[in-house]
Amino acid sequence: MVDDRRKKINFIFKLLNQLWSHRTLNTLQQKKASAKPVKKRVTLTFPKRAVQMPVTYVLAKEFNVAANIIRAQVAPNQIGKLVLELSGDIDQLDAAIEWMRSRHVNVSHSLGEIAIDPDVCVHCGLCTGVCPTEALSLSPETYKLTFTRSRCIVCEQCIPTCPVQAISTNL
Repeated sequence: MVDDRRKKINFIFKLLNQLWSHRTLNTLQQKKASAKPVKKRVTLTFPKRAVQMPVTYVLAKEFNVAANIIRAQVAPNQIGKLVLELSGDIDQLDAAIEWMRSRHVNVSHSLGEIAIDPDVCVHCGLCTGVCPTEALSLSPETYKLTFTRSRCIVCEQCIPTCPVQAISTNL
């Protein structure tokens, strides 16, 4: 009778332990799922032999990392450059970056910014038409160009648009 009681108590403890473990695991998974994705801006430089590698596909499929292409300069049999904004779980981002480096892709963190030379700018507003985030705008009162740095994603679309070459980047 004592053995039956012990068996029942052990069974109950095992069951409670499994329930607690399952609940803890679910809580951890929910916290991880509700965590905001981390964003990193990187510049990839591909050697000639790796230009045709489907990087954005592999990032999404294997690492669950979203890649927003900001700028691309890729041609067959030439060194390629790609500016990406990566978003996803921090561990997945790190694993994806390590994978790219293992494939001989140079990965550097982009810290570049757009610079506007106020002495050269003629405030024509051409750059405002190509800015996807409206970081560049003309003031309705003064008709002067205003630049909201916090909105800029450094896509560099404004650089070739400027007729007086007042816009540059330190990327």
